[in-house]
Amino acid sequence: MRIVREPAPIRKQTAAFLRNAISEGHFKPSERLIERKLCELVSVSRTSIREALRELEAEGLIKVIPNKGPVVANLTSEEAREIYQVRIVMESLACRLFAQRASTSQIEELVGMLNHFERAASKAGGREWVKAKNDFYTIILNGCGNTLVKSFLASLHARISLLRSTSMSQPGRPEQSLKEITAIVRAIARRDPEAAWENSAIHLRNAEAVALKALASLQKDSSSGCSGIDNSSQMG
Repeated sequence: MRIVREPAPIRKQTAAFLRNAISEGHFKPSERLIERKLCELVSVSRTSIREALRELEAEGLIKVIPNKGPVVANLTSEEAREIYQVRIVMESLACRLFAQRASTSQIEELVGMLNHFERAASKAGGREWVKAKNDFYTIILNGCGNTLVKSFLASLHARISLLRSTSMSQPGRPEQSLKEITAIVRAIARRDPEAAWENSAIHLRNAEAVALKALASLQKDSSSGCSGIDNSSQMG
């Protein structure tokens, strides 16, 4: 896990590395990000780490807590609702466009992803599921033929991954999510854009309900003094 020295500024490489680590679940919500350990992990200077952390703070991926330092951000319930409102429209549109525009090889690649989801669901989701979902949407966004949809969702990528990891941590959700994703893939495989849209929207509405329920429970614990971070929690 070392940074490869490339022409791009080390700060940008470091920020990208930490952003991916957060989105893939290597760092959990509320986890402290200790500069010394991060320097050792990616083999860069403390100055580069601090600059990268400031960039991620501006993106809302980390928060600086007094007397604690930088931690991986938890999303509030309102932030989660806003993200899901956007995701339902944008990801469902991407699925619709993919069903219309994707090549045969792209659709075959997407169908092949079901094996990865089945394996991840058998392990109760977790990090493998988050990675599979990221790969799934990479295929869809690359094949949907709309660069604005792709770039907009890319800007939310890390926070969306935080939401996925929480919803998938809830009992029974991996199995149900697998059924929903299978329905999306089947609609795309038969080139049915409206069914692809509808099944995507169903999948995201269900994920939102699970995530917000989990968030409400975690926020209740927080208000009872079980958490050191006010009004925020891990999302899915």
